[in-house]
Amino acid sequence: MTSLLIVDDDIAFCEALSRSVQRRGITARHAHSIDSARTICEEFTPHMAVVDLKIDRESGLAVIPFLRERFPEIRILMLTGYSSIATAVDAIKLGADNYLQKPASTSAILAALKEDRPQAQPTHTEAIDTPSLDRLAWEHIQQALKDNGGNISATARQLGMHRRTLQRKLQKRPVKS
Repeated sequence: MTSLLIVDDDIAFCEALSRSVQRRGITARHAHSIDSARTICEEFTPHMAVVDLKIDRESGLAVIPFLRERFPEIRILMLTGYSSIATAVDAIKLGADNYLQKPASTSAILAALKEDRPQAQPTHTEAIDTPSLDRLAWEHIQQALKDNGGNISATARQLGMHRRTLQRKLQKRPVKS
């Protein structure tokens, strides 16, 4: 029987996804912190994992290497409400098999877990969507924020904008591609 580990601080989401996958014959356990995920893995062997990018004040990226080392064959999906190219790349480099933006249906989550790992280079038959200028600006801000260790003042100085302007931009949801 297939098993799924859900690591997310949103209790309602965890319970809803657990019920949904259990109706499809998949055993599910959920953790609301990285430490509880490690504890669950001592007694539970997941075949798949859904990991949220932001787990309370921690980054879900920290649990990916642990899962990959402990369960080499596990399929890992990074799930987030604030997707960016930088975090997607980080998740894949750390060992995630796929990356999906919230909200996502159970069908989309299971399909993403079953997909092969994203290819580094698209084939000539795939269409490449060019992101909008607003999306590129948002991605640039996210990368600068990451480079400055989350320091908003330093990021604002690097980007040549006022700190309050940067804070307002960070409070908005990312624009779609």
